[in-house]
Amino acid sequence: MPECLVFRVPTRHPADTAGLLDLIRSGAVAAQEIVGIFGKTEGNGCVNDFTRPLAVMAIEAALAGCLGVTPEAVGARIALVMSGGTEGGLSPHLLVVARRDGPQAEGSALAVGTAFTPDFAPEEIGRMAQVRATAAAVAEAMAAAGITDPDDVHFVQVKCPLLTSARIHEAAGRGHTVATHDTYASMGLSRGASALGIGLALGEIPEAALDDAAIGQRRDLWSGRASASAGIELMRNEVIVLGNAPGWGGPLRIAHRVMRDGIDLPAIQGALADLGFEAAGQLSPEAGARVLALLAKAEPSHDGLIRGSRHIMNDDSDINATRHARALVGGVAAAALGRTELFVSGGAEHQGPDGGGPVAIIARVAAA
Repeated sequence: MPECLVFRVPTRHPADTAGLLDLIRSGAVAAQEIVGIFGKTEGNGCVNDFTRPLAVMAIEAALAGCLGVTPEAVGARIALVMSGGTEGGLSPHLLVVARRDGPQAEGSALAVGTAFTPDFAPEEIGRMAQVRATAAAVAEAMAAAGITDPDDVHFVQVKCPLLTSARIHEAAGRGHTVATHDTYASMGLSRGASALGIGLALGEIPEAALDDAAIGQRRDLWSGRASASAGIELMRNEVIVLGNAPGWGGPLRIAHRVMRDGIDLPAIQGALADLGFEAAGQLSPEAGARVLALLAKAEPSHDGLIRGSRHIMNDDSDINATRHARALVGGVAAAALGRTELFVSGGAEHQGPDGGGPVAIIARVAAA
């Protein structure tokens, strides 16, 4: 049975693949074992954040050289999830996720599965077609991971597309309308549709509650394990399912909680406790070294309040609200772990309660 491997690689700029190539050359992982790569890039995380496609192009070219295939072939089989925005103290980095065959294992360990939807037409983005296609892809990724019980899933990451003026014009030329003509708003609708699809697949959200009008509007509908990041670099959804599954080997496990707001430190500490950490304060350097990844969503609350006190994230015309939220949640998470290489993604439509979001931690469990 397989073993899931996770490696954290710092980057000097969005096109930096030196650390990834060094990892492969060291023998720690083979290029053909890699199934997904999460990346935090130092762009603005908005429509015109071209650090994301730059990172994707660089990674595809680097891995193509290792595998002896075209860059397009790399992108066709490896889920590349680049999330723009490293505000505050967040550090740009890659999380390399690999699957290695091994002997039959007892118990459960970290498992990974990936899947891809077909490309969406612009008129499908942010609508029920994207919800349903995402749900089908999540089920496919769960099967690839050998996960049959949705409760064993702890985090589902989706990279999803957005609308541009050119894509809107192309749809109109074929006689179709789109969900919005606001390209920035399309990011939220795409993330929201993807998150609702995850919630549908995991049994968190009933299908009867879903229609086009619910997307981005029904804040009472959310998944506690969904994370979606929108980008200009693709037209399909790329899905990575992470959970603990029977038969998988190795020392890695994943746990998750739901942050009720951006300063919900106890949620992070709860996930750490589920993994066997004593997390009364900041982890010691020795304990922190066992944590390979923290994955979290960040979203400013729509009412402009955090526990009754006013925040200005939604009112700042100079800095986008999601950028504020990433910095806030990144700071709280960094204080808990004692490290700033954290995958904190902004825009949490239907991903946790309003103003909060899921947080998951992958760590080496202590030997029994």
